[in-house]
Amino acid sequence: MISPITLDALKVLEAIERKQSFAAVAEELFRVPSAISYTINKLEDDLGIALFDRSKRKAELTPVGKMIVEQGRLILNATDELTHMAKQSASGWELELRICIDSILKFTPFYSLIAQFQKEYPWIDIRLTEEVFGGTWDALNSGRCDLMIGGEGDTSGSEFTSHHIGSIDFIFAVNASHPLCNEQQPITNLMIKKYPSIVVADSSRDLPTRSVGLLDGQARITVPNIEKKIEAHCKGIGVGYLPAHRITREVNSGELVALSLKGRENRQHDLYIAWGKRNKGKALAWFVNKLQQMDMNELLDH
Repeated sequence: MISPITLDALKVLEAIERKQSFAAVAEELFRVPSAISYTINKLEDDLGIALFDRSKRKAELTPVGKMIVEQGRLILNATDELTHMAKQSASGWELELRICIDSILKFTPFYSLIAQFQKEYPWIDIRLTEEVFGGTWDALNSGRCDLMIGGEGDTSGSEFTSHHIGSIDFIFAVNASHPLCNEQQPITNLMIKKYPSIVVADSSRDLPTRSVGLLDGQARITVPNIEKKIEAHCKGIGVGYLPAHRITREVNSGELVALSLKGRENRQHDLYIAWGKRNKGKALAWFVNKLQQMDMNELLDH
Protein backbone atom coordinates (compact mmCIF):
# COMPACT_ATOMS: atom_id res chain seq x y z
CA MET A 1 0.00 0.00 0.00
CA ILE A 2 1.36 3.38 -1.02
CA SER A 3 0.75 6.02 1.64
CA PRO A 4 -0.74 9.32 0.48
CA ILE A 5 1.37 11.04 3.15
CA THR A 6 4.41 11.97 1.08
CA LEU A 7 7.52 13.80 2.24
CA ASP A 8 6.42 16.79 0.19
CA ALA A 9 3.03 16.85 1.93
CA LEU A 10 4.73 16.64 5.33
CA LYS A 11 7.00 19.55 4.42
CA VAL A 12 3.97 21.65 3.45
CA LEU A 13 2.04 20.78 6.61
CA GLU A 14 5.06 21.43 8.84
CA ALA A 15 5.66 24.81 7.18
CA ILE A 16 1.99 25.81 7.57
CA GLU A 17 2.10 24.96 11.28
CA ARG A 18 5.21 27.12 11.69
CA LYS A 19 4.26 30.04 9.47
CA GLN A 20 0.51 30.09 10.17
CA SER A 21 0.02 31.42 6.65
CA PHE A 22 -0.41 29.70 3.27
CA ALA A 23 1.11 32.74 1.55
CA ALA A 24 4.20 32.65 3.79
CA VAL A 25 4.61 28.93 3.16
CA ALA A 26 4.33 29.46 -0.59
CA GLU A 27 7.11 32.04 -0.37
CA GLU A 28 9.32 29.79 1.76
CA LEU A 29 8.88 26.79 -0.54
CA PHE A 30 9.09 28.86 -3.74
CA ARG A 31 5.57 27.94 -4.89
CA VAL A 32 2.36 29.77 -5.67
CA PRO A 33 -0.33 29.75 -2.93
CA SER A 34 -2.67 27.68 -5.10
CA ALA A 35 -0.07 24.88 -5.20
CA ILE A 36 0.04 24.82 -1.38
CA SER A 37 -3.77 24.64 -1.21
CA TYR A 38 -3.83 21.86 -3.81
CA THR A 39 -1.33 19.77 -1.83
CA ILE A 40 -3.38 20.03 1.36
CA ASN A 41 -6.73 19.41 -0.33
CA LYS A 42 -5.42 16.35 -2.17
CA LEU A 43 -3.95 14.91 1.03
CA GLU A 44 -7.27 15.37 2.86
CA ASP A 45 -9.15 13.74 -0.02
CA ASP A 46 -6.75 10.79 -0.21
CA LEU A 47 -6.89 10.23 3.54
CA GLY A 48 -10.60 10.98 3.87
CA ILE A 49 -9.72 13.07 6.91
CA ALA A 50 -10.01 16.82 7.57
CA LEU A 51 -6.59 18.17 8.57
CA PHE A 52 -7.79 21.75 9.03
CA ASP A 53 -10.81 23.12 10.87
CA ARG A 54 -12.26 25.58 8.36
CA SER A 55 -15.26 26.54 10.48
CA LYS A 56 -13.26 29.33 12.07
CA ARG A 57 -12.14 32.58 10.52
CA LYS A 58 -8.62 31.26 10.26
CA ALA A 59 -8.07 27.61 9.37
CA GLU A 60 -6.48 25.66 12.20
CA LEU A 61 -5.07 22.16 12.34
CA THR A 62 -7.42 19.50 13.68
CA PRO A 63 -6.11 17.14 16.41
CA VAL A 64 -5.35 14.61 13.66
CA GLY A 65 -3.59 17.30 11.64
CA LYS A 66 -1.46 18.23 14.66
CA MET A 67 -0.57 14.59 15.23
CA ILE A 68 0.54 14.19 11.61
CA VAL A 69 2.67 17.34 11.86
CA GLU A 70 4.33 16.19 15.11
CA GLN A 71 5.14 12.72 13.78
CA GLY A 72 6.00 14.16 10.37
CA ARG A 73 8.72 16.33 11.89
CA LEU A 74 10.42 13.20 13.17
CA ILE A 75 10.25 11.67 9.70
CA LEU A 76 11.57 14.84 8.04
CA ASN A 77 14.44 15.10 10.53
CA ALA A 78 15.30 11.44 10.02
CA THR A 79 15.25 11.93 6.25
CA ASP A 80 17.58 14.92 6.49
CA GLU A 81 19.93 12.95 8.71
CA LEU A 82 19.86 9.97 6.36
CA THR A 83 20.69 12.23 3.42
CA HIS A 84 23.60 13.72 5.32
CA MET A 85 24.83 10.27 6.39
CA ALA A 86 24.72 9.01 2.82
CA LYS A 87 26.73 11.97 1.52
CA GLN A 88 29.17 11.67 4.43
CA SER A 89 29.72 7.96 3.89
CA ALA A 90 30.22 8.44 0.16
CA SER A 91 32.94 11.02 0.87
CA GLY A 92 34.96 8.55 2.96
CA TRP A 93 34.03 9.84 6.42
CA GLU A 94 32.76 7.32 8.96
CA LEU A 95 29.43 7.82 10.65
CA GLU A 96 31.02 6.66 13.91
CA LEU A 97 34.59 5.98 14.99
CA ARG A 98 34.99 3.33 17.69
CA ILE A 99 38.12 3.69 19.83
CA CYS A 100 39.20 1.05 22.32
CA ILE A 101 41.63 2.20 25.06
CA ASP A 102 43.55 -0.18 27.28
CA SER A 103 42.77 0.10 30.98
CA ILE A 104 46.44 0.81 31.61
CA LEU A 105 45.99 4.31 30.18
CA LYS A 106 43.75 7.08 31.45
CA PHE A 107 41.09 8.47 29.15
CA THR A 108 41.97 12.07 30.09
CA PRO A 109 44.73 12.65 27.48
CA PHE A 110 42.39 11.60 24.69
CA TYR A 111 39.57 13.97 25.60
CA SER A 112 41.49 16.99 24.32
CA LEU A 113 42.20 15.11 21.08
CA ILE A 114 38.51 14.29 20.69
CA ALA A 115 37.55 17.90 21.41
CA GLN A 116 39.93 19.05 18.67
CA PHE A 117 38.41 16.54 16.25
CA GLN A 118 34.85 17.61 17.10
CA LYS A 119 35.61 21.23 16.33
CA GLU A 120 36.53 20.22 12.80
CA TYR A 121 34.10 17.34 12.26
CA PRO A 122 31.20 17.71 14.74
CA TRP A 123 28.87 15.38 12.82
CA ILE A 124 30.94 12.24 13.42
CA ASP A 125 30.13 10.17 16.51
CA ILE A 126 32.94 8.88 18.74
CA ARG A 127 32.49 5.75 20.83
CA LEU A 128 35.08 5.01 23.55
CA THR A 129 35.41 1.64 25.24
CA GLU A 130 37.83 0.22 27.80
CA GLU A 131 39.49 -3.19 27.52
CA VAL A 132 42.09 -5.07 29.55
CA PHE A 133 45.17 -7.03 28.45
CA GLY A 134 44.33 -9.07 25.35
CA GLY A 135 40.88 -7.50 25.28
CA THR A 136 42.22 -4.61 23.23
CA TRP A 137 43.41 -6.89 20.43
CA ASP A 138 40.29 -9.00 20.82
CA ALA A 139 38.09 -5.91 20.26
CA LEU A 140 40.04 -5.01 17.12
CA ASN A 141 40.15 -8.57 15.83
CA SER A 142 36.40 -9.08 16.30
CA GLY A 143 35.48 -5.74 14.75
CA ARG A 144 34.19 -4.16 17.98
CA CYS A 145 36.51 -1.20 17.47
CA ASP A 146 38.24 0.61 14.62
CA LEU A 147 41.26 1.88 16.55
CA MET A 148 43.02 0.22 19.46
CA ILE A 149 45.18 2.30 21.83
CA GLY A 150 47.54 0.90 24.43
CA GLY A 151 47.69 -2.78 23.56
CA GLU A 152 50.89 -4.78 23.90
CA GLY A 153 52.65 -6.44 20.98
CA ASP A 154 53.50 -5.64 17.38
CA THR A 155 51.44 -7.05 14.51
CA SER A 156 53.76 -6.73 11.53
CA GLY A 157 52.61 -8.93 8.68
CA SER A 158 49.08 -9.37 10.00
CA GLU A 159 45.79 -7.85 8.84
CA PHE A 160 46.42 -4.91 11.17
CA THR A 161 48.83 -2.00 11.06
CA SER A 162 50.45 -1.09 14.38
CA HIS A 163 52.58 1.78 15.62
CA HIS A 164 54.72 1.77 18.76
CA ILE A 165 53.73 4.71 20.96
CA GLY A 166 56.13 4.13 23.85
CA SER A 167 56.88 2.08 26.93
CA ILE A 168 55.65 2.19 30.51
CA ASP A 169 57.26 0.93 33.71
CA PHE A 170 55.57 -1.38 36.23
CA ILE A 171 56.69 -1.45 39.86
CA PHE A 172 55.83 -3.83 42.67
CA ALA A 173 53.88 -1.67 45.12
CA VAL A 174 51.93 -2.30 48.32
CA ASN A 175 50.11 -0.25 50.92
CA ALA A 176 52.49 1.44 53.39
CA SER A 177 51.01 -0.58 56.27
CA HIS A 178 51.33 -3.92 54.47
CA PRO A 179 53.39 -6.59 56.34
CA LEU A 180 55.80 -6.88 53.38
CA CYS A 181 57.06 -3.38 54.17
CA ASN A 182 58.53 -4.77 57.41
CA GLU A 183 60.47 -7.49 55.60
CA GLN A 184 64.09 -7.14 54.56
CA GLN A 185 64.47 -6.25 50.92
CA PRO A 186 64.78 -7.61 48.33
CA ILE A 187 61.54 -9.50 48.97
CA THR A 188 61.56 -13.20 48.07
CA ASN A 189 58.89 -15.06 46.13
CA LEU A 190 58.20 -17.17 49.22
CA MET A 191 57.24 -14.03 51.15
CA ILE A 192 55.09 -12.70 48.31
CA LYS A 193 53.12 -15.95 48.00
CA LYS A 194 51.73 -15.47 51.51
CA TYR A 195 49.53 -12.65 50.24
CA PRO A 196 46.93 -12.55 47.47
CA SER A 197 47.83 -10.94 44.16
CA ILE A 198 45.48 -8.28 42.81
CA VAL A 199 44.77 -9.31 39.22
CA VAL A 200 43.00 -7.38 36.48
CA ALA A 201 40.67 -9.63 34.51
CA ASP A 202 41.53 -10.00 30.82
CA SER A 203 38.49 -8.74 28.89
CA SER A 204 39.06 -10.93 25.81
CA ARG A 205 35.94 -12.64 24.48
CA ASP A 206 37.44 -14.77 21.72
CA LEU A 207 41.23 -14.60 21.98
CA PRO A 208 42.96 -16.55 24.80
CA THR A 209 43.03 -14.65 28.10
CA ARG A 210 46.25 -14.07 29.99
CA SER A 211 47.70 -12.64 33.18
CA VAL A 212 51.17 -11.66 34.37
CA GLY A 213 53.07 -11.54 37.65
CA LEU A 214 51.37 -14.54 39.31
CA LEU A 215 53.32 -17.10 41.31
CA ASP A 216 52.35 -20.77 41.46
CA GLY A 217 49.96 -21.39 44.30
CA GLN A 218 49.41 -17.70 45.02
CA ALA A 219 45.84 -16.65 45.84
CA ARG A 220 44.31 -13.97 43.66
CA ILE A 221 41.72 -11.24 43.88
CA THR A 222 40.39 -10.34 40.45
CA VAL A 223 39.18 -6.81 39.64
CA PRO A 224 37.79 -5.34 36.40
CA ASN A 225 40.40 -2.69 35.53
CA ILE A 226 43.62 -0.94 36.54
CA GLU A 227 41.79 1.76 38.48
CA LYS A 228 40.18 -0.85 40.75
CA LYS A 229 43.51 -2.66 41.09
CA ILE A 230 45.13 0.54 42.37
CA GLU A 231 42.27 1.01 44.83
CA ALA A 232 42.74 -2.55 46.10
CA HIS A 233 46.47 -1.99 46.58
CA CYS A 234 45.77 1.21 48.49
CA LYS A 235 43.35 -0.70 50.76
CA GLY A 236 46.15 -3.16 51.52
CA ILE A 237 44.20 -6.28 50.54
CA GLY A 238 46.78 -7.61 48.10
CA VAL A 239 50.05 -7.15 46.24
CA GLY A 240 51.37 -6.98 42.70
CA TYR A 241 52.76 -4.79 39.95
CA LEU A 242 51.25 -1.42 39.06
CA PRO A 243 51.95 1.00 36.18
CA ALA A 244 54.30 3.62 37.61
CA HIS A 245 52.64 6.55 35.84
CA ARG A 246 49.26 5.73 37.42
CA ILE A 247 50.46 5.76 41.04
CA THR A 248 52.74 8.82 41.15
CA ARG A 249 50.49 10.63 43.64
CA GLU A 250 50.07 7.58 45.89
CA VAL A 251 53.83 6.89 45.97
CA ASN A 252 54.73 10.54 46.59
CA SER A 253 52.22 10.75 49.45
CA GLY A 254 53.54 7.56 51.01
CA GLU A 255 50.24 5.70 50.64
CA LEU A 256 51.92 3.11 48.40
CA VAL A 257 55.48 1.85 48.75
CA ALA A 258 57.59 0.38 45.95
CA LEU A 259 59.49 -2.75 46.98
CA SER A 260 62.47 -4.45 45.37
CA LEU A 261 62.13 -8.17 44.66
CA LYS A 262 64.80 -10.84 44.71
CA GLY A 263 65.50 -12.10 41.21
CA ARG A 264 62.66 -10.08 39.71
CA GLU A 265 63.13 -6.75 37.98
CA ASN A 266 60.55 -4.04 37.50
CA ARG A 267 58.69 -4.67 34.28
CA GLN A 268 58.48 -2.51 31.18
CA HIS A 269 55.67 -2.88 28.66
CA ASP A 270 55.72 -1.65 25.06
CA LEU A 271 52.43 -0.11 23.98
CA TYR A 272 50.97 0.18 20.49
CA ILE A 273 48.10 1.66 18.58
CA ALA A 274 46.64 -0.55 15.86
CA TRP A 275 43.97 -0.49 13.18
CA GLY A 276 42.79 -2.61 10.26
CA LYS A 277 44.84 -2.31 7.08
CA ARG A 278 41.67 -2.30 4.97
CA ASN A 279 40.08 0.53 6.96
CA LYS A 280 40.49 3.68 4.85
CA GLY A 281 38.18 5.88 6.93
CA LYS A 282 39.18 9.54 7.09
CA ALA A 283 38.30 9.90 10.78
CA LEU A 284 40.51 6.92 11.61
CA ALA A 285 43.35 8.42 9.55
CA TRP A 286 42.98 11.73 11.41
CA PHE A 287 43.35 10.10 14.83
CA VAL A 288 46.19 7.83 13.74
CA ASN A 289 48.12 10.82 12.40
CA LYS A 290 47.62 12.79 15.62
CA LEU A 291 48.54 9.86 17.88
CA GLN A 292 51.71 9.18 15.90
CA GLN A 293 52.79 12.76 16.54
CA MET A 294 52.06 12.72 20.28
CA ASP A 295 54.77 12.27 22.88
CA MET A 296 54.41 9.32 25.28
CA ASN A 297 54.32 11.71 28.24
CA GLU A 298 51.20 13.31 26.76
CA LEU A 299 49.51 9.92 26.59
CA LEU A 300 50.44 9.04 30.15
CA ASP A 301 48.78 12.21 31.53
CA HIS A 302 51.39 13.03 34.14
